[in-house]
Amino acid sequence: MTEMVYGSVPVRDGEPILPKWWRTVDRWSISCILMLFGVGILLGLAASPPLAAKNGFDPFHYVQRQAFFGGLALTAMFLTSMMSPILVRRLAVLGFLVSFVALALLPFFGTDFGKGAVRWYSLGFASLQPSEFLKPGFVVVAAWMMAAAQEINGPPGRLWSFALAVAIVLMLAMQPDFGQASLVLFGWGVMYFVAGAPMLLLVGMAGLVVLGGSFAYNNSEHFARRIDGFLNPDVDPTTQLGYATNAIREGGFFGVGVGEGQVKWSLPDAHTDFIIAVAAEEYGLVLVLCIIALYTTVVVRSMVRLMRERDPFIRLAGTGLACMFGVQAMINMGVAVRLLPAKGMTLPFVSYGGSSLIAGGIAVGMLLAFTRNRPQGEIGDILRGRLR
Repeated sequence: MTEMVYGSVPVRDGEPILPKWWRTVDRWSISCILMLFGVGILLGLAASPPLAAKNGFDPFHYVQRQAFFGGLALTAMFLTSMMSPILVRRLAVLGFLVSFVALALLPFFGTDFGKGAVRWYSLGFASLQPSEFLKPGFVVVAAWMMAAAQEINGPPGRLWSFALAVAIVLMLAMQPDFGQASLVLFGWGVMYFVAGAPMLLLVGMAGLVVLGGSFAYNNSEHFARRIDGFLNPDVDPTTQLGYATNAIREGGFFGVGVGEGQVKWSLPDAHTDFIIAVAAEEYGLVLVLCIIALYTTVVVRSMVRLMRERDPFIRLAGTGLACMFGVQAMINMGVAVRLLPAKGMTLPFVSYGGSSLIAGGIAVGMLLAFTRNRPQGEIGDILRGRLR
């Protein structure tokens, strides 16, 4: 009866790993991720040749690199999705510690590549952005702490996770990278809400976020410039937002045609932060809606599966990963249509970027591992286990 109600799948003793994985994993979500990556390669073919020519590379230099990093990302996704939740947690803790140290050392050894924010390590052949790898690790670590706090005589995991979130947000704000800082704080807030946080406390935290934003606006020229540009009703047509807005308007419903778009010749970040503008101009609203549908499918299916999960750690970690994945996509597209201030955030699996692709593959692999069908056990067994 439990399996009929909760949709779990019985374990078959001695079953090989691959058949068991294929039988229990969310194949719809995997298909959506593969389609998003395919869309990213398609848009990279359109958006990156102008930048490659400007930098003296072969026309498809960035597409080849995206395919290479994307292959690594998909490999990481599949391997991680085959792990047990306990193994995922152990690797996430290790990855979080390494990423946290790397983030703390950025002011001393990092570089800004002329963009005004020290967010990367230059490796010569590539760059590394620690915050991308920190996000999935932080979600899992925070979920572990919050789940432990629900045990009888458990540690103050919610307080520890909050202190950790504040430390990360402060380090990201110093870069400055307010977009990633907001995303980390959002992911923590969602998990805290699911863990049973009182509404009054969440309202108070929202007030603190507003105060923090006001402080950043008054003390950070970088932050103030982006907010002022967002609030200004007149868009400068020679800025990135101006080019993106015009491209989306020109695309209409069906687009101007494959290869006929002009925004890629004007936008320096057409293949990364503003890739959705290229999609809207050349393929129109149709492709944009398809992209939104793919992200929505991954998030909704993950949340539905997590609703059946009884393990609080898996439920919290999966919720944080799914919401962070969806909100990052929403922020990227929201910036392009001027619904949000400029953030400098990539579109998962679609935008160019090695760190973003590989870290995204790890994060989605964790999500797929947490949402695999597994026996939930009788509720009485779980209650007895907690009372021991």
